[in-house]
Amino acid sequence: MNYTERRVSSEVVFRGEVFSARRDEAALHTGKRVTREVVEHSGGVVIAPFTNDGRVLMVRQYRYAIGEEMLELPAGRLEPGEGHRKAARRELSEETGCSAKHLLYLGVIYPSPGFCEEALHLYVAFGLKRGEAHPDEDEFLAVRAVKVEKVLDLIRSNSITDAKTIAGIFRALLCAPADESRKSSGGRIARE
Repeated sequence: MNYTERRVSSEVVFRGEVFSARRDEAALHTGKRVTREVVEHSGGVVIAPFTNDGRVLMVRQYRYAIGEEMLELPAGRLEPGEGHRKAARRELSEETGCSAKHLLYLGVIYPSPGFCEEALHLYVAFGLKRGEAHPDEDEFLAVRAVKVEKVLDLIRSNSITDAKTIAGIFRALLCAPADESRKSSGGRIARE
């Protein structure tokens, strides 16, 4: 059975700097017409950077929308026309001050596909070289190097609740080539 919905009409109802929103009329496979509201977003990147001593670099920052600080993986939006690999390198440098010898693509996730078209591209980074962080002028964050076991404990205890961070950590631990990650981190990433 094919459940594809076909867009019949579309109207932009909001256009902002971070996202836009539109209201569509869509035709269902049954012929019935329905309204669909969609948030348009340029997409972004999430990076799980592992240090040579087997820790993951994370950032703590205040998130206005939920009114609290969160511990997250470095991440950010794609700039217009920017490829996701280039964006991952840029965001890693901006937020942590690091560059990576190895930047491995882990695939894409859709954080909220019921109403938002945002796609997040996941990366894992190894062979980090430290430098000076240079976040955006309205971005205030603190970089933390956290043991993987501690990150997993924080996820289990619901202390890390950021979906992109949870997905990025698990995708990195489950999908990064074991030989590369162990070699680049000095063999100290606990993945078993």
